Amino acid sequence: MKVAFATTDGKNVDEHFGRCGMFAVYDFTSEGYNFVEMRKFAEGRDTEIEETKGKGEIHEDRVRKKVDALEDCRIICLTDIGGPSAARLAGKGIMPVKVKEPVPIEDELRKLFESLVTSPPPWLKKAMEE
Repeated sequence: MKVAFATTDGKNVDEHFGRCGMFAVYDFTSEGYNFVEMRKFAEGRDTEIEETKGKGEIHEDRVRKKVDALEDCRIICLTDIGGPSAARLAGKGIMPVKVKEPVPIEDELRKLFESLVTSPPPWLKKAMEE
């Protein structure tokens, strides 16, 4: 199962889905997790999405491309996400997971892995089985 983390520096979960310029992607198994790749959409913030907000189909197309590029991930950890983007992710079987404040990716990795090993919630168990 792949998990993506919205990040500005590759070390922390610290960005909103839409304006996030890169996502750190990890692969999870029952034995552990490994870094796979950094998926970059922009240098720094994704200004293409920010600047098209409220511009209808142009904005929707940009968001759709980002969602499609992350569709092999089952979970995306982030600081925030708008309702339409969350619905798009859910439609692809991707669970957005919000963190209350910026947190090291390594902390979220450990927490997620512990949950997988001990007693995963039903949605996580299903994602692991797919």
